[in-house]
Amino acid sequence: MSDEFDPYREALVIETLSTWPEDCDLGPQEKAKIAAAVHADPENASNITYTRMHTGFRRDIAITDDDIARARG
Repeated sequence: MSDEFDPYREALVIETLSTWPEDCDLGPQEKAKIAAAVHADPENASNITYTRMHTGFRRDIAITDDDIARARG
């Protein structure tokens, strides 16, 4: 279940995690570029959750086809 973008938790993000669809056939370099672009604009991510950690939050984004298309421009 995804959360909504939360400015409060965003201010406390200390770690990020990206998960990819099973059928994603992108190479590691392209995945890294797309993940960086999606995490740079988390407010527009399709599926975002926050995991509470000891000193803040981890932003988890499940990358979707819409995110990939948006990151590619």
